[in-house]
Amino acid sequence: MKLASLRNGSRDGQLLVVSRDLTRAVAVPHVVPNLQAALDDWARVLPRLEQVALDLEDGRAPGSFPFQATQVLAPLPRAHHWVDGSAYVNHVELVRKARGAEMPPSFWTDPLVYQGGSDDFLPPTADVPVPSEEFGIDLEAEVAVITDDVPMGTAAEDARGHIKLVMLVNDWSLRNLIPAELAKGFGFYQSKPATAFSPVAVTPDELGDAWDGGKVSLPLVSHINGQLFGHPEAGVDMTFDFPRLIEHVTLTRRLGAGAIVGSGTVSNYDRSRGSSCLAERRMLEQVEHGRATTPFLSFGDRVRIEMFDRDGKSIFGAIDQKVVPAR
Repeated sequence: MKLASLRNGSRDGQLLVVSRDLTRAVAVPHVVPNLQAALDDWARVLPRLEQVALDLEDGRAPGSFPFQATQVLAPLPRAHHWVDGSAYVNHVELVRKARGAEMPPSFWTDPLVYQGGSDDFLPPTADVPVPSEEFGIDLEAEVAVITDDVPMGTAAEDARGHIKLVMLVNDWSLRNLIPAELAKGFGFYQSKPATAFSPVAVTPDELGDAWDGGKVSLPLVSHINGQLFGHPEAGVDMTFDFPRLIEHVTLTRRLGAGAIVGSGTVSNYDRSRGSSCLAERRMLEQVEHGRATTPFLSFGDRVRIEMFDRDGKSIFGAIDQKVVPAR
């Protein structure tokens, strides 16, 4: 099942059930008003939403209409909790080198996460406003999951059952603000503008055998200004899968229904797969050539992030955004 949030003038949008081929959608106000409300009552609501999805596929859903990514917000336009991991330790090692920071050995055994701003996510086709190009504008292509209520102290093997939806992420970063901000000891804030998510979130069964209960084994494809930038395999070199990340973040707290847990930037040791962020590309250039030659993004640049199934069909739709000056 695929779900989206129609822009309707409210903060949370109207929940839509979307067809598997992303061509049709139907609003479900008779079932639940929005995705957060659905997650709050998932066990009761899920069978009704699944029936709507079946009717939509069979052409029997009254009120269905053409689905357009430009008409939707993020699947969860705002969330109670957004925590992003760094599950691909290869990426962590490279970007830390880029800012002259050593990587402690514990990073291979203990996940690194940060808690991001979750009150105002970007729609998948919205412009990305940034105050200055001097901030070092960078994409970060990722995968994320949405959970139901997760108790404190949940073990990884039990965390699998709490993953209800999967989606894509562009966790935008302002690289030139990061070193000074992290040096203060409190973590990211100004260096992390609003995050963008894919047009739809999908239940794990939509991924078929590409989902093993903890990660997605498909390439995550990024384009910058129409040129292929990276297509690393999301299921390869993921040091910590989603259940392990959930186990980590619930050590001392619960997660409420609708919590979003991100993978961090998808990265492979196979350099032929490209990268999912410019900082990683620049660090590889530094290692190979003695200096970074790829610039960060400029105003007017467009970034597209998408994932395709084994038949070449888009699963989540595309995050397709242009960087613009903030007004």
